[in-house]
Amino acid sequence: MAPQSRDPLPTFLLTRPEAQGARFAAALRDAFGPDIRIVTSPLMMPEFLSPAIAEQPEALIFTSETGVEACRRLASPELEGVGRAWCVGNRTARAARAAGFEARSADGDAEALVAAILGTGERGPLLHLRGAESRGDVAGRLSAQGIPTAEAIVYDQRPKPLSAEAIDALGGGRPVLAPLFSPRTARLLTAEVARGAPGAVLWIAALSPAVAEAAASLPAQRRQIAAQPDADALLDAVKALLDAQSDA
Repeated sequence: MAPQSRDPLPTFLLTRPEAQGARFAAALRDAFGPDIRIVTSPLMMPEFLSPAIAEQPEALIFTSETGVEACRRLASPELEGVGRAWCVGNRTARAARAAGFEARSADGDAEALVAAILGTGERGPLLHLRGAESRGDVAGRLSAQGIPTAEAIVYDQRPKPLSAEAIDALGGGRPVLAPLFSPRTARLLTAEVARGAPGAVLWIAALSPAVAEAAASLPAQRRQIAAQPDADALLDAVKALLDAQSDA
């Protein structure tokens, strides 16, 4: 149920890739009602790549749903017959299972993923299929601990400018609440706001301290960091921002 307030709810600005943005938009409508205003303007679009795979791994590592989709598109004999996957979180694991893998979720971030793999007696070799920009040095840390792990860049996220609708919302004088899921998205939004809507009234809900740090230069009136790096916790951070509005 939407919080009671004398003021209307802010506009929600979703900057994730379209599929993930649509899922979070549905969660927002479930939480705050079907009539909230949501502006969807992805700041990145995936470009899928086809790197050569040197050898067949015992299992794959996925740190995003986009990595799973890239794997589905990758025609590589070295990946045929690979049936296991380690996944950073539950959504990524569900995507991997849908792609036919026996997937295990670390239910967290890169730190949790490395710890989960190290704690199971995994011997490798492993292969991390990742994006061009990645945090946590998963392959390097596992290799240093005796589990040979290679990595292949299977997609890149190309920047996209904010849509005209998003710029209009940011320049409209009313608060705009932006849930931010990644440091790169935070940096891209910072540049877009500086270029097209420097007077925006922004509230920022950040998935993690790293995302909040990347968003530090945004001219935000209110900020909230999720208690843990997942979509449910980020939705709670959004609720906290709206509760603060109601109490003001």
